Amino acid sequence: MTEILSAPLVVEFPFTRSLGPVQSAFLTGLRERTVLGVRADDGRVLVPPVEYDPVTANELRSLVRVAPTGTVTTWAWNPAPRRDQPLGTPFAWVLVRLDGADTALLHALDAPGPDAVHTGMRVRIRWAAARTGAITDIACFEPYDGEPGPTEPTPHDGEFTDPVTGITVPARLDYVHTPGRAQSAHLKALEDHRTVGERCPACRKVYVPPRGACPTCGIATAEQVEVGPRGTVTTFCIVNIKAAHTANLDIEVPYVYAHIALDGADLALHGRIAGIPYDQVRMGLRVEPVWAEGARHPDHYRPTGEPDADYDTYKELV
Repeated sequence: MTEILSAPLVVEFPFTRSLGPVQSAFLTGLRERTVLGVRADDGRVLVPPVEYDPVTANELRSLVRVAPTGTVTTWAWNPAPRRDQPLGTPFAWVLVRLDGADTALLHALDAPGPDAVHTGMRVRIRWAAARTGAITDIACFEPYDGEPGPTEPTPHDGEFTDPVTGITVPARLDYVHTPGRAQSAHLKALEDHRTVGERCPACRKVYVPPRGACPTCGIATAEQVEVGPRGTVTTFCIVNIKAAHTANLDIEVPYVYAHIALDGADLALHGRIAGIPYDQVRMGLRVEPVWAEGARHPDHYRPTGEPDADYDTYKELV
């Protein structure tokens, strides 16, 4: 019986976005230790500010300054902080309604333990020592027993020297992936430079990679079938944007990613095409896998030199 595999898996993508006038003013203000909100059509002050009224959908531009002190409206204790969270020691996630605001801001509260946190407690912002124009310029909140800030916010023009106009947010998901019996067998075969799928006992289609069940018939699959190694490009795209901050995708652009129907398979898998100019890749191109030394999967596919496959032989897999 195939050993069921399990391994950590990280999905990460640095998302870069530009900022409009409201978000730009808010983040630049944090850099200058100033918290800005925006006044909605109904008079409420929204912090963090939004660009459009959540009720009327009208554009909002009336910025106001609120106090760095506020009240906890609700909270949850975090006993085991994860990578890149605001604090490295246990802390509370809190929603804080700053003095002068009508909505709450989510951030971390530095507290000695859950017994020290309660709804209604007074807190204030602890500013980061180095500030760049990001939400992390608020290092965290901390308990505060001083005088409350002004309840009436003051108008602000949102103008700052050298405003922040864009941010990069590193979206990341860490989890443990267990591929299951069918995919474990497929991955084990790849270590031996073989590609193995499974055949449906009803429709007789061979699926690569296998999922343990036929997606058409809904029947469990168990019969293993070796396919390829050669195949046919069914469709493809030309990639013109270089992947950033991803070492295993450090590939010069442009390059081609394609769906490849391996010989004997009834489902196309995807892979990179190399060994041919990108503008010469075409549907029907016959390709074969190229394995890097010590790799557990093909590095890319290259042309075999065979004549192109006839469209009728792969049209059901496009």
